[in-house]
Amino acid sequence: MKIVKRGLAIAFTLAFVFWLVEKQQWDAFVLMLGQLPGNALGLALAGFFLSYLLRAARVYEEFRHEASGRFGACLRLVLLHNAAVNIVPFRGGEAAFPVLLGRFFGTPLTRALASLFWFRLQDALVVTVVAVAVWPGLPPAFRLTGVVALIVFAWALPRWARRPGHPLPGGRFARLRDAFAESTQHARFGWLWTAANWSVKFAAQAWLLAALIGTEIRTAVTGVLGAELAAILPVQGMAGFGTYEAGTAMALLPNGIELADGLRAALALHLFVIACSICAGIIALLLPEIYPAHPTAELPESEKVQNS
Repeated sequence: MKIVKRGLAIAFTLAFVFWLVEKQQWDAFVLMLGQLPGNALGLALAGFFLSYLLRAARVYEEFRHEASGRFGACLRLVLLHNAAVNIVPFRGGEAAFPVLLGRFFGTPLTRALASLFWFRLQDALVVTVVAVAVWPGLPPAFRLTGVVALIVFAWALPRWARRPGHPLPGGRFARLRDAFAESTQHARFGWLWTAANWSVKFAAQAWLLAALIGTEIRTAVTGVLGAELAAILPVQGMAGFGTYEAGTAMALLPNGIELADGLRAALALHLFVIACSICAGIIALLLPEIYPAHPTAELPESEKVQNS
């Protein structure tokens, strides 16, 4: 099954590349970039930089005991992890998060994996809430019911995780469950950082996409949502190429944006996102490690008992 998914991912990317290298598509793409206002790039860059800071604040909030005032280490972790996610195929870059947490703060693997799951779940819920709230054409009753249901689920999940007496098996799964419960202890603050991050990220991307296709911000937000929702599909293009652009263009179609125009604009936005993540990652690599790594960290009681 994994081989089939990877084969489809490569096929999606190659199909998009073949479409792009047609002379008329490439010329139109270059022309679109040449007409892009400089202030749009500047504002988008500022928005992405603020987004990185907000993501680092979310990591610092959850690991403030381990980080112990070292916000710079959290920012470095976020920049390296973000670069890995954007350039490593088949979402393999996600593995950088637990590895870096262990290197910088000595975080146990189960705790790091639970934290990554919790962060991604928060991301998915926030993006879905925004999509249900603003997606054009949805009946008002469905829109309201969907938003309320998602908010109730987001409110209830941390409380369920921390509730004692789970009728669940012990062993490795129990340790992962306990780590997840620890990750949700700061859920209220985590939701604030997550919502702030996505608000800034959506605004920066929508501003740039609107400038690329010459449309309103509201229309561009729909396209950005399409790209983000495409990221949760079970099959992804290489580094997202193909599926990212298709998700954006398909979301723009109901707003009167031609498919070819949407694909070209989505490619420009995608390249901008990847360029920002790679440049930020390179800067994080070149900076000296002022904050030393912690080779060990205090294990939770459940792991101490298991290892004794």
